[in-house]
Amino acid sequence: MNALAILIPIALILGGIGLVAFFWSLKTGQFEDLEGAGMRILIDDEDALGGENGADTPLKAQNDTETSETTK
Repeated sequence: MNALAILIPIALILGGIGLVAFFWSLKTGQFEDLEGAGMRILIDDEDALGGENGADTPLKAQNDTETSETTK
């Protein structure tokens, strides 16, 4: 019974913190664009790939220069 006297107030405090965090997220607009993140993942960004086929990516170019410097 003593455990309930401790656990119930802790549960109420944590629930209150969660409720405050939820209302804060509503107020700051965290739920404004629910579909945007799902649609952004589908957009093909050709500039980031370095062209249509993605052969000359910046990462690949960086790796090529690192390997050419180590062979010198």
